[in-house]
Amino acid sequence: MNELFDDCVRLLIVWAKYCHMSYKEINIWIFVIIEPIVFVVMLINIIRQFLKVRRLKGGANQ
Repeated sequence: MNELFDDCVRLLIVWAKYCHMSYKEINIWIFVIIEPIVFVVMLINIIRQFLKVRRLKGGANQ
């Protein structure tokens, strides 16, 4: 598990250098800004799909 974490940190350091950012900045962008946005978008999509399936199932039973 420690090796996986270390590999992820190394990857973030490489990405940070590529984007001309510090490790802390890339960490903030990924885990404080991008990840919550992706989560909310996915949650909205899941709810929409759930409602669509429920509507379609309800229409088939009538």
